[in-house]
Amino acid sequence: MVKTLIHSGKVGLEGLKWEDRAEQPTGPSEIKIKVKAAGLNHRDLFALSQVHEKHPVVIGSDAAGIVVAVGAEVMRFKIGDEVMIYPGSGWRENSDTAPETFTILGSSEQGAMAEEIVVSEENAVHKPANLSWEEAGVLSLSALTAYRAIFTKGGVSEGMKVLIPGIGGGVANYLLQFAKAAGAIVYVTSRSQEKLGMALQHGAEKGLLHDEDWVEAMGGGKVDVVIESVGAATFDKSLDVVRRGGTIVTFGSSTGDLVTFDLRKFFYGQYTLKGSTMGSFEEYEAMIRFVEDHDLHPVVDAVYPAEEFMEAFQRLENAEQTGKIALQIG
Repeated sequence: MVKTLIHSGKVGLEGLKWEDRAEQPTGPSEIKIKVKAAGLNHRDLFALSQVHEKHPVVIGSDAAGIVVAVGAEVMRFKIGDEVMIYPGSGWRENSDTAPETFTILGSSEQGAMAEEIVVSEENAVHKPANLSWEEAGVLSLSALTAYRAIFTKGGVSEGMKVLIPGIGGGVANYLLQFAKAAGAIVYVTSRSQEKLGMALQHGAEKGLLHDEDWVEAMGGGKVDVVIESVGAATFDKSLDVVRRGGTIVTFGSSTGDLVTFDLRKFFYGQYTLKGSTMGSFEEYEAMIRFVEDHDLHPVVDAVYPAEEFMEAFQRLENAEQTGKIALQIG
């Protein structure tokens, strides 16, 4: 039997429990992974907001571990390899948008938070040697989201000025790291002076409080790109601080989905607005190489033993973290 973190029956954390499930067989092109660490994401909280009475959901999109079995047709991995899993399925090559068949782990009975998981060899990569198990376990979904937003969609390169509202969350921290590694000048915003202080320590040029005038705080300066995930609370301010002809990339809406902005100002300024969601396996491999080449390390806020999963999810739900939260499973 394999212990698996299941959500069913009740909305919220009350429906979350470890459950023994039958060991899953390994298909011809699949590998079985003994999970060492798994990462929490905000999309897990979305999964918890539903009941899942008829079809329990295995929680989790991020995991890293050791290969313990391989199918007869597997070519890329062998028993004992240290691996990470791509947090989606059905999106191989980079494209303008994900195929309609694209799915993300943790939305069905296939999820990452279990003692063992079975995945196609096409959905795994070798773990970078510079990452600890906890770092590898929290990397995939948030870092891939950041990579596509900042490079594929935002086109960020050396010398560009970038604004990241809402620093402190998992994706935002990766955005800061990636942009700095690419040679960009990065500005960040937050409600928390503590989170701004940490961002400055990690290379941000300047930290702005959410409730101040961002243009004034930046001395009237403007940025080339804003990577926006906060939503309604900051969108207008983000538009004010991006230069004419600049770009806003949005991948989230944590403070509300609906925004109102001056359309005439938008088209006269010839701004570009782009949506982004996670990324393809091709981008995932590129992101992993980028992390290795620049010796980047995720900001890990806390690591909890598997049996303390409730405390881990409560910390995420209360937005107490600065960085990623990991579960130590194996």
